[in-house]
Amino acid sequence: MAVTPRLDLRQSQSLVMTPQLQQAIKLLQLNNLELAAYIETELEQNPLLIRDEPGDGGGADEGPAPEQTPDGNQDDEPHIPDSAEMAEGEALVAGNEAPLDFDYDSDWDAGSTDPMTASGPGAGSDSASMTSWGGSRSFEDGDADLEQLLERPVSLRDHIMEQIETDLEDPADRMIAVALLDRLDEAGYVSESLDDVAQSLGCPVDLVEGILTKMHGFDPVGIFARSLEECLALQLKDRNRFDPAMQALVENLGLLARRDAAQLMKVCGVDAEDLAEMVAEIRALQPKPALAFDVATAQPVTPDVFLRAQNGHWTLELNNENLPKVLIDGQYHAQVSREARKKSEKDYIAECYQTANWLVRALHQRATTILRVSQEIVRQQDAFFAHGVQHLRPLVLRDIAEAIEMHESTVSRVTSNKYISTPRGLFELKYFFTSAISSNIGGIDHSAESVRHRIRDLIDNESVDAVLSDDGIADILKKEGLDIARRTVAKYREAMRIPSSVQRRREKAMRL
Repeated sequence: MAVTPRLDLRQSQSLVMTPQLQQAIKLLQLNNLELAAYIETELEQNPLLIRDEPGDGGGADEGPAPEQTPDGNQDDEPHIPDSAEMAEGEALVAGNEAPLDFDYDSDWDAGSTDPMTASGPGAGSDSASMTSWGGSRSFEDGDADLEQLLERPVSLRDHIMEQIETDLEDPADRMIAVALLDRLDEAGYVSESLDDVAQSLGCPVDLVEGILTKMHGFDPVGIFARSLEECLALQLKDRNRFDPAMQALVENLGLLARRDAAQLMKVCGVDAEDLAEMVAEIRALQPKPALAFDVATAQPVTPDVFLRAQNGHWTLELNNENLPKVLIDGQYHAQVSREARKKSEKDYIAECYQTANWLVRALHQRATTILRVSQEIVRQQDAFFAHGVQHLRPLVLRDIAEAIEMHESTVSRVTSNKYISTPRGLFELKYFFTSAISSNIGGIDHSAESVRHRIRDLIDNESVDAVLSDDGIADILKKEGLDIARRTVAKYREAMRIPSSVQRRREKAMRL
């Protein structure tokens, strides 16, 4: 067979990862500060972009218009990738070993007719701020540079959040811990009573106290104390120096402030030399443990979404107070287009207009995506917002993704580093996803946190003559439709610091 050269024509389809497709995906996962920094950079680099100031009628376009090419024909509008392209993008990345720092399956759903999607693509980030379901939104972002974020020292909040993620497994416990974190003052003390915290979260105060006790072991030592005395005591216990004499000294700091050495020696039962050593140890402690970190960065984060109760239903609103809103300066674009003579000038104007048009649309789609995900989370966790943390239902990313017809990774990016302000406190969206305990009668699965609260209720209501064992509690829960083992009951009971049935029976008998 002779080997001869020939030409073949073949057709194939493939998804090319364009820079705009990559940037559209990254925009969704940026937090408020990072997105604001990105917008500021675009405003500096693109002369056709202007900031939408309140009350500024300007010459900005109401919405993007078809681009004029140098030859007078209309160019294609900037392409915003749809959900199919995003899903294909992830498949493309899965088959390509190129190391990339982002996913490619974000679902923007630009053509959605969802009631949350506001009309008018030129509205930028503000065009999707309201929902009609029970959701009204307005979104926001602050200022920070991505490189600066990588180089900045760890803040107190980030340091505590890492410990919360590591030491607290239950999502409801983490919610309580974050609520306590938000109530830290500049010195590192809990500035609000635990009764108020429990009431806002709709959970027992002893549950909040249990979580606070665990957080007393966090670094820096002394954090989450409710008073100076408790702060010093926590640090002394960490050093194994909280003996009766030192305890008496901590409980009488007023005498120390008045330098009443004679009375202190009497109260503590020590001589002058021992008292001097004890006072030196007290002075070596840190009365304001939060000062080891940057106080300014330890402030509560700014929410992306506000949840409010209005007329018997929930209303969602995106927070747009700090996020710059951008528009296309139509008057300036028309002027420079008329004055441009060289082909290079016309090409530059066309590129700037296309980039500005894309950014306005991409910001709108980012806002509507966050809005849709948040709305569905509120719908599915309505019992938590209405009745408290014990009614937190099991939820996974797939539940939200299927309900709003998006990919799971899109939901994952939306819920990371995005916060919602609710009547029960400020929570990261990802904290509403909890593990489930299945039902043995074919009903709805139960959240692990709701099971913990049921166990606590059963133990609180038991009598001295009918103290429930772990097996007995498991049998009751099984009759109520919960498929739970005795060892699981024991694990939850121990996590709540509840004694065994033998210890409880002895304690109840002593009270009689």
